This record gives sequence, C-alpha cells and structure tokens, in this order.
Amino acid sequence: MVTVMGYTSTLGRRALRAVRSLFPILPVFSVLWLALGATAVLAISENTLENNYRLGSGDKILINVYGEDDLTVETQLSDSGLVNYPFLGELKVNGMTVAELEARIHQGLKGDYLVNPNVHVSILEYRPFYIHGEVERPGGYPYQPGLTVSKAAALAQGFTERASESKIFVVRGDDPSQTPVKVSLNTQLRPGDVITVEQSFF
Repeated sequence: MVTVMGYTSTLGRRALRAVRSLFPILPVFSVLWLALGATAVLAISENTLENNYRLGSGDKILINVYGEDDLTVETQLSDSGLVNYPFLGELKVNGMTVAELEARIHQGLKGDYLVNPNVHVSILEYRPFYIHGEVERPGGYPYQPGLTVSKAAALAQGFTERASESKIFVVRGDDPSQTPVKVSLNTQLRPGDVITVEQSFF
C-alpha cells in the first residue's frame, strides 16, 4: 500500500482491492498451469523415447509412405526382427531407430520406384516389460511412456507383504550384458525391461 502522512492513498486502496479480487481464481490457474506442465513433460518424454529407442522383438510398428497405400505396412516384430517390405524384400529391423528405418526405406525406394518418397515410421505398441518376484501378479505388461517402477508394481496388483521396496533390480531390455541394476520406486522404465522385487527379511 502507498501511505502518505499515515493515510492510505486512493491508488494504494485500489491496488489492494485488485490483488484481493484475484485470490479466488489463483488456485484455478495454479492447477491449470501444473496440468499443462505435466502434459508438456509427458509429450517431451514420449518424443525422446521414440527418437532414441531401438526397435526389438514385440514392438508393433506402422510404415507409411504418403500417397502410396500399397507401401503401408503394419507389423509386429518377431524374434528374427525381419520385415517383408514391398519392393525391398526382407529388412532387418531389430536394433534400428525409427529414423534409421525411415532412411533405409527412403533410400531403397528412391529412384527405382519413387522420385522422393515421404516415409514415416511410427511405433504403435512398445514391447512389454516384465516384473517378477514379490508382486501379487508377476508377468509381462504393456509398456507406456512415463512408466516408473512404482507404476509397474501397481499394474501387477501391488507388492506382497514380504516385498522389500529397497531391494528392486532392473535388467534393461537394451543392455547386451543383462546386468541387474538396483533402482528406486521412481526409476523410469523402458520397453523390454525386466524388474525383480526381492523379499524383505525383516
């Protein structure tokens, strides 16, 4: 407030009333801001995952060449990682990123079949993750971007009474050495990860 000689000025009183009038709607703006922020973070994490992710057995992908319906292929990758693609034959897809597969198909079609093919590859479904040990329903579950160890346990109907939440290990699906790594409940998971929840002895 602005005071002169002990009295609150008219300008100060108006400013105070304006600030007070905002109090009822400030919580609403806060909730909206947090919701928009969470959505943006999730979108970024999904894009980052798809850009850096290497395809593997169990992933379901869609290959689309704009304007060429006969070159649209939807398939789930098998253990061999081979995709039988029109005009190009069998393509070894396992271990490639989406961008690498797009470039491979673009180069294969360019010239002999199309002048400048517009190729787009998207991941329709990621390969599942697996959770074993002290959870109510061990097994494989569909992967979703943003999945954490805590959320994975919830999908498996939660921990058993004997579970140790401080003794949880993950073998990354893209780790050739298959080395178990100790993780926390907030650790982000990736497709193909295998989680093991050990017993507590206390």
